[in-house]
Amino acid sequence: MLSLRRPSTEAIYEFLAAQSKLGFTYSAIGATATVPAAGYAVDHTRIKLGEGEEVFTRAKAALERWDQFRLGWVEAWPPQTPIQAGEVVAMIAHEIGLWWLNACRIVYVVDEPGPIRRFGFAYGTLPDHVGTGEERFLVEWDRASGEVWYDILAFSRPHQLLTRLGYPYMRRLQKRFRKESAAAMVTVTAVQHMCLPKTTLFERDKPPTTQQRDDWGLQRLSPS
Repeated sequence: MLSLRRPSTEAIYEFLAAQSKLGFTYSAIGATATVPAAGYAVDHTRIKLGEGEEVFTRAKAALERWDQFRLGWVEAWPPQTPIQAGEVVAMIAHEIGLWWLNACRIVYVVDEPGPIRRFGFAYGTLPDHVGTGEERFLVEWDRASGEVWYDILAFSRPHQLLTRLGYPYMRRLQKRFRKESAAAMVTVTAVQHMCLPKTTLFERDKPPTTQQRDDWGLQRLSPS
């Protein structure tokens, strides 16, 4: 969904309610957990966040808050969306004077103990998204070495006519996102989150009430 003005809270929830009834736009659902699908552009970004359990704990909490999307020009919304398979979330971007709403659904969640502690999730695209594909966000703590890493793996290709025509620009934005998301995770795990400025694209909006969510028909559906 493309607009010249910032979408209202109500408009975003109506958008998500409509998208939540629809299926994924690609067939290789869950492929970021194994081998990315053929025929797509594959992107992989990996950065060391630090060492030790405290860094991992901060990184895990950051993913749960969707902090990897708090970049000023892009936002995951609503920011309170729980990290659970089936949850639907909007990715809102503001570039070149335009606002984009993109719909995604969480495909799976990773929460693994063991010698290498892992936490993360992947989401896949729904019909009203400029691209089609899947993206996984993961933090890992190697207990033996102490190292903590942030890892992004994605496969994608254009889905809408506009992005097919502007595919080089779409790829530049994807590259920018990966770079800035990695930098954001380094920052948020290096300092206490309470010390960071709590600014978002939608800071003036209040979360909807339970009644509003029911009225708009927003619901969590299992992946289909």
